[in-house]
This record gives sequence, structure tokens and C-alpha cells, in this order.
Amino acid sequence: MTFFKKIKDKLTQQTDSVTEKFKDGLSKTRDNFSGKMNELVARYRKVDEEFFEELEEILIQADVGFETVMELVEQLREEVKLRNIQDPKEVQEVIVEKLVAIYHGEEEELPELNIQSEGLTVILFVGVNGVGKTTTIGKLAHHLKAQGKSVLLAAGDTFRAGAIDQLDVWGERVGVDVIKQAEGSDPAAVMFDAVQAAKARNVDILLCDTAGRLQNKVNLMNELEKVKRVITREVPNAPHEVLLVLDATTGQNAFVQAKQFKEATDVSGIVLTKLDGTAKGGIVIAIRNELHIPVKFVGLGEKMDDLQAFDANEYVYGLFADVIDGAKE
Repeated sequence: MTFFKKIKDKLTQQTDSVTEKFKDGLSKTRDNFSGKMNELVARYRKVDEEFFEELEEILIQADVGFETVMELVEQLREEVKLRNIQDPKEVQEVIVEKLVAIYHGEEEELPELNIQSEGLTVILFVGVNGVGKTTTIGKLAHHLKAQGKSVLLAAGDTFRAGAIDQLDVWGERVGVDVIKQAEGSDPAAVMFDAVQAAKARNVDILLCDTAGRLQNKVNLMNELEKVKRVITREVPNAPHEVLLVLDATTGQNAFVQAKQFKEATDVSGIVLTKLDGTAKGGIVIAIRNELHIPVKFVGLGEKMDDLQAFDANEYVYGLFADVIDGAKE
């Protein structure tokens, strides 16, 4: 069985709508990345060193990340030699296979949210301003409500003008309450109120917004540590997730942010927004491989249900849909 066939078989376990969301959402990256790949394959009659050098350039331009590209191309060289591959077209399948392997590592399980089976689950959102943090919280609240969970929002970004109002709007849209204080209030005090309210109402999940306008990593660490201390004191083992929201359209800048936030706090997962808006969607692979943080959700559009749980098979299908669909089984 070819690897493309395995991908297709795994996709049949998903709903067609999810597969289409990934396919449509990654169309800009696919047109750019897959288009260049097809041109490369068409130009070469054999797999030689020049072929690999051009492939490196294409992967780096797609924001796959320098270290990851070097690692991937070295693996490809070995695999091509091992399988005695002469036809460049056959290399595309090996690339897809290696990308999935890089993402999954030893595990094939999807990176699900750490939702507690009993009691309150607290999820903390971190990230700089402008990445779509508040919108992501609203969309995730909608996603969780659709699963039958009761949700409460905490407006912990008390510094950014309009941040509390923006979360309020999402609360109304989704149909969940927002715990808030006046602009400029102590974020830790907001979290304390929110946890108490969530407990009193027997809420399943509390989604907590945080400030993204802190001037340096020391401030960031101190503020987040204070917020986390309050949460942990009231709910042992919480927060159960610390989700870093990144804007995929910022490319390597998003990767730098991920590095900085990982140093400052215990990031347990990434939410990559605006993946549909970039032609360089390879950042997903770079973050996973070089920072060892799983991407748990991706934003694939503007609609309420366009926040999708990340799936590496859906992702590579979105990147190589034309090649995978046209492959012989």
C-alpha cells in the first residue's frame, strides 16, 4: 500500500466537511508550495544533488524552518538511496511520508485538549496582541458548547483598550457569560473571580484571556506566573492547558514568539490562526519539530466553525491534495 493510499484511508475516517476545510484553508500554501514542487519535479529527469538543493530552497521559502529542512532533506537523501528512487515524481510521496513522521514522531494520536473528566477545566490563552487571541477564545467556546460542555469566559486582558468589550461581543454571539472587571484591573483578581464563578455555577470549562502587550519577557513571566498562582491555588493542577495563539501569516516571527513564550511559561499547545491567509503554511512543521509543542487547533477561515482540531494527515492532504488525489492506488 502506498503512503498516499494510507493518507486517503485515514481521511475517510473524518467527515468530508473537515477534509474540505483543510483543503480550502490551505489552498494558498498549496498553490505556492505544491506548485513549486510540481515545477521542480517536471524539470528534473533524475534525483541528484541539484534537485535536493532546489528542494531545500522551496521548503525554506514555505517557512518549514531551516533546521527542519536540513533534517528532512538529509532523511530524503538516505531514503532515495535506500529505495533506489530515480524518478523525481516518486520523491513527492516520500516527502509527504516524512512530513507526517516529523509531526507525529512516535505517536499517531491526535493532540487533544486536556479536558478533565470531572470538575472544572481551566484553559489559559497567551500570545501577543493582534494574533486573534480573543476571536480564538470565542470560536473555541462555540466548539466546546457544540460538544455539550458548559463554558465561561474570563476577561483577563485588562490592559488593551477594547479587549474586554471584544470578549463580551463573542460571549453574546456564542451564548456564554463573561467574568470581567474594569479596564486596568489586576488580571489575577479577574481570574480569582472567574474561578469562583465557574465553581459556583458548576461550569465544565473556563477559558481565560490574558494580556499580550507586556513590554518584555520578565514582565510577561511575572504577570503570567501571578495569574497561574491564583488559578492553581483555587483549582489544583490547573491551568490544565496553556494555549499559545500565533498568527500563521507572520511566518518566522510566529516561530520567534513561540520560542519566547515557551521560555516564559509552560505552553502545552499552539493555536495557529489565519492559516488560510498565508502561502507559507510550513510553520506548523517547524514549530512541532524544533520546539516540540503540538499544534492543537488551526484557524482556517472567518466563520464560527472554522477553528479546527489539528490533524497532521488532513494538513498534508491540504498541502498535497492534487498529488494525493491523482496518485494511483
